[in-house]
Amino acid sequence: MVCDPLVCDPLVCGWLAPRQPQRWGKRQGVLLLALVAGALASPAAPSAQAQTQAQVFATADPLTGVRSPLAKNWIGLRPLPPQTEILVLAGHADSQGIAGSGTAGAAVGRAGYAPMQPGISDELFWNLAVAREVVARGQQRGLAIRFYEPPLRSIANPNDPRTNWSVGQRHFEAGGYALEIHFDAYGPDGVGSGVIPALRAPFSLLDESLAEAFGAYPMGFRGGLGGPRRGLTLLEIGKLEGSLEASLRDPGRRDQALAVIADRVVLALQRGLAPQPVDGLAPAWSTGALNQPDLPVAAPQPTAPWGWQRAASEGSSSQF
Repeated sequence: MVCDPLVCDPLVCGWLAPRQPQRWGKRQGVLLLALVAGALASPAAPSAQAQTQAQVFATADPLTGVRSPLAKNWIGLRPLPPQTEILVLAGHADSQGIAGSGTAGAAVGRAGYAPMQPGISDELFWNLAVAREVVARGQQRGLAIRFYEPPLRSIANPNDPRTNWSVGQRHFEAGGYALEIHFDAYGPDGVGSGVIPALRAPFSLLDESLAEAFGAYPMGFRGGLGGPRRGLTLLEIGKLEGSLEASLRDPGRRDQALAVIADRVVLALQRGLAPQPVDGLAPAWSTGALNQPDLPVAAPQPTAPWGWQRAASEGSSSQF
């Protein structure tokens, strides 16, 4: 397929990688930089519209869309051992049919499309797909990483030992890193891509690396969600709408979209555990206008309520 680089959807142009370890970062970075450079190019006296477009492109990603615009008030400085075991969970995997089942996505909620799978939210469908792909690719690249899926789709008691929260908390307390995958709500209810860091220990270099790749939410977002209070880091891939959702729903582009998302997560995890850049590559999101620091590197580590306890009034184990 021959694509005009000025109008071609990058997901159609074949720049996404198959599931094998490879030096994909440089090519992806060149494409993203080209997109950003074109978006930010302006005359000496740019119009208000051009300035607005530049601001949008500076905080948005061609695949995952807008990043969280909320102020990042934390910095991950705590190093973790290189062989830290990473537990990946799919958000809302234990809360279907009850409060906190996840977003339906714009295709279902706005356009009336059928859900991807009857009986579960579209968010859970894609959370599962991304989580499994991250684990598969992470294991290929040598990470100590595994996936947990609850045996039931609906577990009303958040303290049931089988829930994401309970399993993730035990993993954290044993010295591991628990990462729960999410997609954000569509429309004005959603915020955008980004990391919601765990609140049970000082923020880690893994948290910071994921924030560089996807953006960040403030610590204690919404008063402190159940997962972060138990030691789980939440990763919002993006709002389930627009080109991101269209790419996932299109059978011809789905595998490619999942590959890029999973590769980005895996590379961020590797960088968060490694003292030196992985493969000598600079990630595409750390160059040019896409690298807009949320806080100066020299800013002091903020105080967080380490060791927050569970709230007695909490219901479902996946409220967000």
